[in-house]
Amino acid sequence: MITLLTGTRGSGKTKKLIDMVNAAYQASAGHVICVEKADALRYDVKPNVRLVSADAYGISGFDAFYGLLAGICAGDHDITDILVDATLRIGSRDYEELADFLTKVNKLAADSDTKFTFTVSTETENIPARVLEFCELK
Repeated sequence: MITLLTGTRGSGKTKKLIDMVNAAYQASAGHVICVEKADALRYDVKPNVRLVSADAYGISGFDAFYGLLAGICAGDHDITDILVDATLRIGSRDYEELADFLTKVNKLAADSDTKFTFTVSTETENIPARVLEFCELK
C-alpha cells in the first residue's frame, strides 16, 4: 500500500510524516525506515528507526531512488514501513516520472509486504490520475 501526503511547501507534510514514522515504530513488529533527502530529521524520529539520507548515497532521479528502495527491501525482510520525505526533491518534479516510479513501488510494496508513505510537495490535482488507482491520499 502507498500513502501520499500532498500539499504545498510549508503545509505541514513533514511534521505529519514524523508523527507517522514514530507511530509506525510503536505499532511495528518489524523494522521502520525513514528516507529523506538530506540529514534533517535525525532528532525528530525515534532512535531505533533507520534513517537513510539519499544525499549520503548520491541518489538523484527516480531510477536511482527506486533502486535504493528495492535494495533496502531486499536487504531486510522484516521491514514493515518505509516513509519518505521530499520525494520530488530526490526524484524530479516531472509528475509522469513520479507516476511511473510509484507504479513500480506499488509492485515492490506488494512483493515485499511493505507499506510506503511519500511526501509530495504539490497540490493533489497535479498527481496523475492513474496513481490514484493504488495510492491513498492524505
